Amino acid sequence: MALEELKKYTIIVADTGDFDAIKTYQPTDATTNPSLILAAAKMPQYKQLVDSTVSSSATLEEAMDRLFVAFGLEILKVVPGRVSTEVDARLSFDKDAQVAKARRLIKLYADAGIAKERVLIKLSSTWEGIQAAKLLEAEGIHCNLTLMFSMPQAIACAEVQGHTNLAIRRSHHGLVRQKARRQLVRSRIEPGVRFVRGVYNYYKKFGYKTEIMGASFRNTMQILELAGCDLLTISPALLEQLRVLPAEVPRRLCSERASQDCPDSAARSLNEAEFRWQLNEDEMATDKLAEGIRRFAADAATLEKQIEAALVAKSSA
Repeated sequence: MALEELKKYTIIVADTGDFDAIKTYQPTDATTNPSLILAAAKMPQYKQLVDSTVSSSATLEEAMDRLFVAFGLEILKVVPGRVSTEVDARLSFDKDAQVAKARRLIKLYADAGIAKERVLIKLSSTWEGIQAAKLLEAEGIHCNLTLMFSMPQAIACAEVQGHTNLAIRRSHHGLVRQKARRQLVRSRIEPGVRFVRGVYNYYKKFGYKTEIMGASFRNTMQILELAGCDLLTISPALLEQLRVLPAEVPRRLCSERASQDCPDSAARSLNEAEFRWQLNEDEMATDKLAEGIRRFAADAATLEKQIEAALVAKSSA
């Protein structure tokens, strides 16, 4: 079946906070975000986990941190690899605050006996998020830079890896949200898929060790067009479709072919001003980055209200 074929070339990452779904599809890694944790926290089967977290927390911030780590700990019981735990999106433009929150999350995992090598700290691909990742990587805390929609973001992330000589894992959200909505693209390959292929080839050609992860798929065809990408993060619904799809999966991406497939003759570099200007010039990337941050922030705020109500009920009991 297609899912097992895909696993020959690519590390599969479950895009869910639902432990039962993760057990079903047996991915190597799993990733979470406030939206996924909010959805899982509403499920009856996870009520005990939420209640236990609230009962052991004194403040709202502590409860939120512990809840994200609690879900991560449960996920790590069923995946052999790593879990991504996201820093609050409302800190996306504050480098120091992101670093402090990341250290706090890693400490909570360490207190539970989990080595930092099994955790990826998920940060938004803002300039501040990328610089926070640079500092964290220097401490051996590995990162997953998300909400990436443009080449300037990819170039800046590559430079972080180059400065620290450490691997940073990034996810390329927006595979299917490219500006093709506003322009006619006469190509069999969708613009988002083409973008991820381009970044993959660029990184492999110039020797960056950063792993490339495709995300935000709408159908299985988009996934299969990226067979061979380092990692692909896939929702349970699409994992199920791949599980029952009787298809051969040819490898589409390969590091050995990257040099011939990448048109760049030299690696590129951007300073902060250049990064901000080039990102600003990409209307789609600017809009989608802002939209993603707002969505994650809104879901975090909704989850906070749920947890705050539980804390109030505990204190008045």
